[in-house]
Amino acid sequence: MRHEFTAVIERDGDWYIAYCPEIPGANGQGCTIEECTVSLAEAISLILADHREDGLRGVPPDAIRETVTVE
Repeated sequence: MRHEFTAVIERDGDWYIAYCPEIPGANGQGCTIEECTVSLAEAISLILADHREDGLRGVPPDAIRETVTVE
């Protein structure tokens, strides 16, 4: 499944820092832009996995669960 998000990247001394406006709390950092965006992507992935886990708690066992793809 592929998702695309916005990365806002800024220079901070020797580091690049990034955040994603669509995913509050998702931040990344690195010595290069590539390292920074990889770090941000990992943070986004962890946050989305956590949200999925939290969202499924308490779902009745007989509820229908299907996957929806957004492109």
